[in-house]
Amino acid sequence: MTKLTNIIPTHALDNEGEPPAAQMLAFSELAPPDKNMGARPIMDTMNPLHQIKTRLTVAVGEVELTVGELLAAHEHQVIRLDRTIEQAVDLLLEGRVVARGQLVAVDEHFAIKITELPAPLKV
Repeated sequence: MTKLTNIIPTHALDNEGEPPAAQMLAFSELAPPDKNMGARPIMDTMNPLHQIKTRLTVAVGEVELTVGELLAAHEHQVIRLDRTIEQAVDLLLEGRVVARGQLVAVDEHFAIKITELPAPLKV
């Protein structure tokens, strides 16, 4: 049977070649914040999650094509999608549907009028 020994690096030994003794640390108790000081917790004034940028994608429909059909496509060809004009479009966040809406135009730009929020978008 092999005897197991503790291997302690030489830099961890004290001046006499012995491992240092562990000591308990004593910390004073933290006092609760004084509510009269006027300082509010940072989460009450600004939620840091509100500063994170992400990309919202709008899916207006899908179509299944073969690669050959796609390669054979030409300019001015119309590809019909699976949704009708009246159907809501999907708003995707990181690939997941977070809302639905109606495609509209605002000042020469596409825009979305939100019509469905499946889950509240609150933090």
